[in-house]
Amino acid sequence: MDVSGLGVCPIPITDYPHVLLAHGGGGSLSQMLIERMFVPTFGNPVLNQLHDGAVLDMEMNRIAVSTDSFVISPLFFPGGDIGSLAVHGTVNDVAMCGATPRFLTVAFILEEGLPMDDLWRIVSSMRTAADGAGVTIVTGDTKVVDRGKGDGIYINTTGVGVVPEGIEVSPVRAEPGDVVLISGRIAEHGIAVMSVREGLEFETRIGSDSASLNGLVEAILGAGGSRVHVLRDPTRGGLASATNEIAGSARRGIRLVESTIPILDEVRGACEILGFDPLYVANEGKLIAIVAPDAAGAVLAAMQTHPLGRDAAVIGEVTAEHPGRVFLRSSVGGSRVVDMLSGEQLPRIC
Repeated sequence: MDVSGLGVCPIPITDYPHVLLAHGGGGSLSQMLIERMFVPTFGNPVLNQLHDGAVLDMEMNRIAVSTDSFVISPLFFPGGDIGSLAVHGTVNDVAMCGATPRFLTVAFILEEGLPMDDLWRIVSSMRTAADGAGVTIVTGDTKVVDRGKGDGIYINTTGVGVVPEGIEVSPVRAEPGDVVLISGRIAEHGIAVMSVREGLEFETRIGSDSASLNGLVEAILGAGGSRVHVLRDPTRGGLASATNEIAGSARRGIRLVESTIPILDEVRGACEILGFDPLYVANEGKLIAIVAPDAAGAVLAAMQTHPLGRDAAVIGEVTAEHPGRVFLRSSVGGSRVVDMLSGEQLPRIC
C-alpha cells in the first residue's frame, strides 16, 4: 500500500525514536502523539473535537456494527500491514451484513520501544485504507504497555454502517437450491504471512489479498438485491470454516465442487510444502455470496466486472440434505466431509 503521500513522521524522531510508556500515560507525550500524529492523519470534524466519544449523524435506517482486534505477526507482510488490515477487516465485517460502512473507531495498544517510524507507517497505511473504503475514523484510544509485554502493536477497530432498505443478508437465509459463489482465489493472505515467517521464496511473489470489499458488495447487491441471501468473508479458518458456519446457522447442507474453487498454483504448491489444506487458509479480501438461483448469473457477472471479483466463480450449492454439514466433491470424483477447523492452523494471521 502506497502511503508516501502522507509525508514523514511528524513526531520529533531525534527526541522520541521509539514509543515510550509516557506516550500512553495521558500527559504531554500522549497529547503530542494524538495532536501531531493521529488527529492530522485521521482528522475530520468529528474526531477533531477530541471528545470522549463521537456523535454521529446517521440516516434513519438500520445500522450494522462490528468490532475486531488485530494481533498479526509480522506487522508488515507482502501486500499489507497491520494498519491496513485493521481497516479492511472491520470494513468487510460490516459490509458482510449488507451495510454501507460509514465510521470506524480505533484503539491502539502499543509496546514500549516500538520504533516511531513503524507506528507512522502503520497509521499512514490506515488513513490510506480508510480513504479507499470511504469510511471516517471518528474516535479512538491509545495505551502503552511495558517493553516485552505487547509484540509491537495491537489494534482494535469497530465499524458502523447503514443497511439499505430492502436488504436482508443473514446466514440463516441460505435455502436449498441457492448458489454458492466465491469472489476470487483463496488462501493468499495466510500463505503470504507464512512465507515471511518461514523465509520462503517462490517464483512468483505471493501477496496478501487484504482489501476492503464494500465496493464489491455494492455491486453484488445492485445485481441481486433481496435475492442475495448470505455474504461472508472467509478469514480465519478459510473457506471451510466459513461455509460450515453458514451451514450450521441455516441448518442446511452445502456441497462444494473442488475443481471450481480458484487457487493460484504457487499458493497450492506452498500449501503442499507447508502441509496446509488451502480450504482452511485465511483470506482477507475475498467473500462468499449465497444467492437465489435466478440471480446467480447476474451476481456472478457483476462480481467479475469489479476489480476485486474478476476471478469470481460458482463453487457449489446449498442442499436440503445433511443439514449443518459441508461436503466437497473432489477433482477425482469422490466426496468428503469438510469439517470446521480443529485447533489453530495458522496463528496470528490477522
